[in-house]
Amino acid sequence: MSTSEPDPHKQPMNDTPLTDDGRRHRATVRTFTPRWRNSPRVDELMERLLPRYGVPTTPLDPTELFGANVPVVLEIGSGYGESAIAYAREHPEHGIIAAEVHVPGVATLMAKAQDQGLDNLRTHRGDAIEYLLQCVGPDQLEAVHLFFPDPWPKVKHAKRRFVQQDTLDMILERLRPGGHLLIATDHAAYAGHVRSQLAQHPRVAVVEGERPAWRPSAGFEDKGKAVGREIHEFRVTEQS
Repeated sequence: MSTSEPDPHKQPMNDTPLTDDGRRHRATVRTFTPRWRNSPRVDELMERLLPRYGVPTTPLDPTELFGANVPVVLEIGSGYGESAIAYAREHPEHGIIAAEVHVPGVATLMAKAQDQGLDNLRTHRGDAIEYLLQCVGPDQLEAVHLFFPDPWPKVKHAKRRFVQQDTLDMILERLRPGGHLLIATDHAAYAGHVRSQLAQHPRVAVVEGERPAWRPSAGFEDKGKAVGREIHEFRVTEQS
């Protein structure tokens, strides 16, 4: 397996992520493992397209990013961009920010956005938790998408799973009234973890089993189905 190299395109964050009341966030535990090598093609795409599609690590301003005060969706861990591209294409009245640490994935997503002429898609090259904590204010997001996150199947790694009580708090705080969190996974153990975390949370309402019609069947979803795994879907809203 290749090892990670310093990424000249990553924008440095100034501070360790903190909770809204100033405490160190539990989610500073990494939910991803950055291992890859960039090709010359990836480096060229990052240099050329990131200035156009990258979001600054400053407070989120939809009008500045998208040219209008549109509803904003954040996809966490967008991979090679299949879902984010599909959402942007099917919802031209929304803006979507695709957060991803994997540089080849970011480069591929931006190339697809350019090829399809999508002006309502942007990307954060880095940790979505850092972006949420440092740049997104209360009630700023229409939705958050978490599709096929790393399941961290070993018990000793469970703390690295994205869905935890504090990350749910963080997301709910940033969703507008009526906004929602969508989660999908093809790992039964991770689905059980999600159910447990949602059941423990006092502020959420959950609908399970509804697959969004706009999301393409691609990547991890196709791989899961190919080996007989069930796809688990969760739609999470804040209880009124």
